[in-house]
Amino acid sequence: MTQFAGAAPFLIAGPCVVESGDLNVRVAEALAALGTRLSLHVIYKASYDKANRSRLQAARGPGLEEGLRTLERVRTATGLPVLTDVHETGQVRAAAQVADVLQIPAFLCRQTDLLIAAGKAGRPVNVKKGQWMAADGMAGAVEKVRAGGAPEVAVTERGTFFGYGDLVVDMRNFARLRAACRAPVVFDATHAVQQPGQGKAGASGGLREFIPPLLYAAAAAGADGFFLETHPDPDHAPSDGPNMVPLDELPRILEVALEVWQRAREAVRA
Repeated sequence: MTQFAGAAPFLIAGPCVVESGDLNVRVAEALAALGTRLSLHVIYKASYDKANRSRLQAARGPGLEEGLRTLERVRTATGLPVLTDVHETGQVRAAAQVADVLQIPAFLCRQTDLLIAAGKAGRPVNVKKGQWMAADGMAGAVEKVRAGGAPEVAVTERGTFFGYGDLVVDMRNFARLRAACRAPVVFDATHAVQQPGQGKAGASGGLREFIPPLLYAAAAAGADGFFLETHPDPDHAPSDGPNMVPLDELPRILEVALEVWQRAREAVRA
């Protein structure tokens, strides 16, 4: 089954990191039900390790082995394909045995060996655009993944540095990335509102209230997929809480985004 192709936008969603207990399965069950109701292909996302935290003591997740076991339980319980980040070439093989999609974090989008190794794993790969990268510059990252043999590649826009602690989203980048990379383009609406280093104790902050309008703008501007981190209680999540969508608010946000996406395409065809 392809993960990025289709007539309608797809959704990558889930908590920032794998958490203990049944939270991951509960979130995945809610996402699976939402995908069925909205006829939306959902890919469940959670990271077993967040290796690029602001501080040494910041929460990173349970690690490779436990994290992958949890993701496998999610897939078994819900039938959703799962996506997770890989940070080192040595993680790729194990991650690919469980994950349906591998993701390259934004800070690593130029790491040649990692990109090629991800491509060789035989899984679809989502490459997140670095916060400093121009759209045209991402063509090289996609080329490396394809050289490894990845069956599918997507590119994710998540904003560009604007000073030291803020990001802005250039809506022209959806067309530019698609043309440069010849790949579906995803919009990460949650990390687009992240404020690196501006949260408590040096952690990243975020402006959650701007997630919906940015998502709607990206839907109109041509995004092929939506990336939304979500959590039942973001304010008490171990990582990236300020820029995650409360799970109970996600359905309405997606309903509007899908309506905007459809109307924009009808207007283009008219």
